[in-house]
Amino acid sequence: MPSSDNTDSTEQGDESHRHAVLGRRRYLAIAGSAVLAATGFAVTALEEFRFGHQRLSATIGAPQRIGMTVREQVYSAARGRTVNLVTHLPDRDPPEQLPVALVLHGLNGRAAATGLPELGDQLRAQVSKPGQQPFALVAVDGGNHYWHEQPDGDDPLAMLLDELPGWLRERGLGLREDGMPEMCLGTSMGGFGALLYGRRRVERGSPLGAIAVVAPALLTSWREMRKREAFRSRREWASLDPLRHPRATGTTPLGVWCGDRDRFIEGARRFITTVEPEVADIRPGGHTGPYFSSVVPDTLAFLGRHCGGQTVETDPSSVTDSLGTTSRSLERESPD
Repeated sequence: MPSSDNTDSTEQGDESHRHAVLGRRRYLAIAGSAVLAATGFAVTALEEFRFGHQRLSATIGAPQRIGMTVREQVYSAARGRTVNLVTHLPDRDPPEQLPVALVLHGLNGRAAATGLPELGDQLRAQVSKPGQQPFALVAVDGGNHYWHEQPDGDDPLAMLLDELPGWLRERGLGLREDGMPEMCLGTSMGGFGALLYGRRRVERGSPLGAIAVVAPALLTSWREMRKREAFRSRREWASLDPLRHPRATGTTPLGVWCGDRDRFIEGARRFITTVEPEVADIRPGGHTGPYFSSVVPDTLAFLGRHCGGQTVETDPSSVTDSLGTTSRSLERESPD
């Protein structure tokens, strides 16, 4: 580019950085307010002015802070509606460079109900352990249609790829210049979505640092999938189904957790056998809250090992399931 444009580019970069810093200061001030910690009340207009001098552009109304979780509403043009945006922070004073793991909910879920119980508390317990790098969890409403574009124009995948990065940059979250989350965690339908999202990230040349899926809804028959009214045809489903595109996430580290009595166990087994993920954990359990809660610490530890795209070497014997075997083993089920 001509040299005359370099100054403009630098100034624009400085201005973007200044706004990002202001947004982060306001955002973290909201998250760290002692008054809100005690009351859980929404932030007032005066507090917004004091914290950041300007409203975050996408936010509708005032963010609400409960504990170390910030809940907001933002407008998604890709979905054509207002959606909830929930951020779980690792502590009251997170570092400037804070990696982000995107969390995708399951069927009938939402940003505040991802299917993983006490997610924020479990995050803070995990990152408080010695040697654990802190990171944030961010969840957003995605509807009930397996995280892809619908005939009516509702496109949660475009929201994740094209809008979420701007929301994160504005809040000073994440490590990447493009604003993309570093990692992704999905449960049930969200597991399908996480693998599809990881595929699109590879196609865009911005792969994730890690993907963790819990009881991924990898159905093995069109007859069953058709009941969910999420795909227009068998062909559309086949074009997006992670089971039919198992290598589409490239070299992205994968972790798969599923209970041996889960309704999606057959698809999970097939995926594990084909892909041979870094972590393959099948243990006793069903598609239930207690099972999901039991594996959250392991999924967060897995993501923590890949914060910022850096793999941390671990002793395989330290990553075990409830039967005491290593997580790479595929033969861990005990008879009912």
